Amino acid sequence: MGEKKDKNVDAEDHGKGPRSPKLCGTNYPVSIAFIVVNEFCERFSYYGMKAVLTLYFIHYLHWDKNLSTAVYHAFSSLCYFTPLLGALIADSWLGKFKTIIYLSIVYVIGHVVKSVGAIPDVGDSTVHVVLSMLGLVLIAFGTGGIKPCVAAFGGDQFDEEHTEERRKFFSIFYMSINAGSVLSTVITPILRGDVKCFGGDCYALAFGVPAALMVIALVVFIAGSGLYKKSPPEGNVLVRVCKCIGFAIRNRWKNSKKSPKRSHWLDWAEEKYSKRLIQEIKMVFRVLVLYIPLPMFWALFDQQGSRWTLQATRMNMDFGGGFILKPDQMQMLNALLILVFIPIFDMGIYPLIGLCRIKLTPLRKMAAGMILAALAFCAATLVEINVIKTVVEPPPAKESLVQVYNLMESEVTVRFPGHAILSDPLTSYEDPSGYTSLPLTGESQLYTVTVSHKGTEHQCGLTFTERTAYSLFLYTAPTGDAVCKLVKDHISKSETGAAYLRFINTHTENINITVGTEEFYAAANYGISQNISVPRGEHNGVVCETNSDQYQIDLGLLDFGAFYTVILSKESDGLAFKKMEDIQANDIHIAWQVPQYVFLTAGEVMFSITGLEFSYSQAPASMKSVLQAGWLMTVAFGNVIVLIVAEGAGMEQWTEFLLFAGLLVAVSIIFSIMAYFYTYVDPDQLDKIFREDPDDEKMESSESAFGFVSQMNRNEMRSEGNHEGDRLRSF
Repeated sequence: MGEKKDKNVDAEDHGKGPRSPKLCGTNYPVSIAFIVVNEFCERFSYYGMKAVLTLYFIHYLHWDKNLSTAVYHAFSSLCYFTPLLGALIADSWLGKFKTIIYLSIVYVIGHVVKSVGAIPDVGDSTVHVVLSMLGLVLIAFGTGGIKPCVAAFGGDQFDEEHTEERRKFFSIFYMSINAGSVLSTVITPILRGDVKCFGGDCYALAFGVPAALMVIALVVFIAGSGLYKKSPPEGNVLVRVCKCIGFAIRNRWKNSKKSPKRSHWLDWAEEKYSKRLIQEIKMVFRVLVLYIPLPMFWALFDQQGSRWTLQATRMNMDFGGGFILKPDQMQMLNALLILVFIPIFDMGIYPLIGLCRIKLTPLRKMAAGMILAALAFCAATLVEINVIKTVVEPPPAKESLVQVYNLMESEVTVRFPGHAILSDPLTSYEDPSGYTSLPLTGESQLYTVTVSHKGTEHQCGLTFTERTAYSLFLYTAPTGDAVCKLVKDHISKSETGAAYLRFINTHTENINITVGTEEFYAAANYGISQNISVPRGEHNGVVCETNSDQYQIDLGLLDFGAFYTVILSKESDGLAFKKMEDIQANDIHIAWQVPQYVFLTAGEVMFSITGLEFSYSQAPASMKSVLQAGWLMTVAFGNVIVLIVAEGAGMEQWTEFLLFAGLLVAVSIIFSIMAYFYTYVDPDQLDKIFREDPDDEKMESSESAFGFVSQMNRNEMRSEGNHEGDRLRSF
């Protein structure tokens, strides 16, 4: 230590690193600019990719809603388990700088693999699934691994005396997180929906741009390498805590019969570990016990990107003036509202409650946050009940659905033997009255349907299969007999809000129809085209070509989620058409989702921000990384709950929303009871009780990658309450 060395090398050996130049004469190191830009790009890449993930599963991989939701939350859960691994690697092996570099490379590879898997020309569906899952696993390890390191590494860049500058850095840092989140959830859905590639939505581009942003994040971070302070690994407090707990359990198991009983099971570690450490772990356990009910909040909160996005796909997204919101863009509302609500709660709501002489303790705030989240799902339930009114549910076993089109020149009556369905006469060319349930005796059944027309009865033998919807078209053959044409229908609404369209050609010539970029073919003499989705919007000047002529028709508005049948017929002055609406358009506006986002974000402010502040105030500085790990685990397990319910419950969506709301209310009651018996403590009192030994001193001064908040004293953390909400988004 007494030898003179190169001061930069010597400083790095002791975890101080070279002195970074300051920004414009301030005490802010230049190096933090690279870290802030890196974080912005990384959060853009993560939230941008995640914003379109659910729709990617449904439309590109062709998974159903439940499987898509389950995989989405499995990925989210993994992203919150892997920070444990990242912190362990950083604190015990590589150090923060190398951990960020290496895991960012893994992150980039994951994005690239994910983007390649979204290219239709690369392999078959199995290859797409394998590449997508491999990419998501790599992304989870990348984003989770660097999650506990980047903020801590930024805090390391400041000199110890510059605490105020460090505090402001964290505010800027987490503002960059929100900026990346908001921009990405606006931009990537546009890239997905408005840019077309490979004949459909451009998921390859929607994933490719976040991949490019992650490459930029890595390059920017490496570019600042020569300016960083790079602390060497100092050991992970999580490991030390686990060893102490493990020793206490083993020692109690071996010596419980030989030695006298001890007041607490952790006291069995006194033979090897200091009393101070044991007391600190006891304090941590008191907080961790309160964490047990918390995953249920996150189970509701993280459904914004899955169930709520799917709900948005079945709503009207037109705000007028040509502005149409994408269903996966609605998630940005949470990030925007959190920035608005934090000052409103801190400077308005909480002081007003205080003036009413209501003592709003941190645990009471958290319980109130749970109730607000439950109210958000009650609001989502009401929206869902109204949304499904425009949805035709697939028939259950031993049932079919049928609707009848009367294309004859006068009214007809249709009778199904043994059933009174469709008993009213059907007017010529009237819109169908909707699907009617038809009972079956087995998996399929042959019905002899009687059609009465102009006093004459015609019989048609029609076979119906269970769980299938049909359209029955009635028209007159050249011989004058009634013809029954049974067609299987597609009734599942588009998850992008597109309309479905088909044509019936009563003309004597084949017709080719072009609607936008879609081509339809309807054969002559009542030929029926395929049912194809077309973008929502005004479709005028639609070209219809026969062998002898070309016509144009104005279809008008094809609205969100509607199903249309267009009947084409030849008249003396050209081609006539009649547009019928088979399935109602989405008539509930997406703005009705705003209340549920308001409730949920208000709940997040009261629950999550307060929860972090409470946790840090109730644990010693050296144990904050342990609580950080515990907090992340509550998020991970919350996503596991959604995964289990999505795959196992098998209930209607509105009942599932109501179930989650009810469960959270029940959990909030349990949490309130636990909070009632909780006694607040001051961890600083430990200094008065215990004389610090060198081992304790070493443990207190070490900073793990998880424990970046321990770089600030408790008073600084209290003053940062206004910015804690930004901090949430990195978790």
